Amino acid sequence: MKTEAILVAFAALTCHVGAFAHGNEGHPGAARPYDAAKVEDTSFGREGDRAKATRTVRLDMSDAMRFTPAEITVKRGETVKLVATNRGQVLHEMVLGTSDELKKHAEMMKKFPDMEHDEPHMAHVKPGESGEIVWQFTKAGEFQFACLIPGHFEAGMVGKVTVK
Repeated sequence: MKTEAILVAFAALTCHVGAFAHGNEGHPGAARPYDAAKVEDTSFGREGDRAKATRTVRLDMSDAMRFTPAEITVKRGETVKLVATNRGQVLHEMVLGTSDELKKHAEMMKKFPDMEHDEPHMAHVKPGESGEIVWQFTKAGEFQFACLIPGHFEAGMVGKVTVK
């Protein structure tokens, strides 16, 4: 009986982890249909309606483990389309969040490096391609964006969003 319980727990864990596999496929970010009824507020804003984006901010990601620009400023309540272009030769991602949330997620990524993301505040970008995040910054403060692929965050692939 104990062995069965262990096997069931192991199977559940491995199925759950497999559901987060990064693989080589991009995220559906740009194709994501906006559904206001399903939008969730976070401590750093909420998914934005593409039709209400007031501007586009373009960022480059490089194999030097940097975002350019590394800092952006937005107005509280503004909906912005962030377009992250991977200018490097390796996979990068852009994830919005608070400093603490990103640190916690980066630690989880070390344990599960193939974790897949399909959240509106994340863009997983192959070399030479671009990914989009449409975000409404509903709260004033300083937030971050980062690449959480193991080693990238630790190498300094982090940027700052100031919401005024």
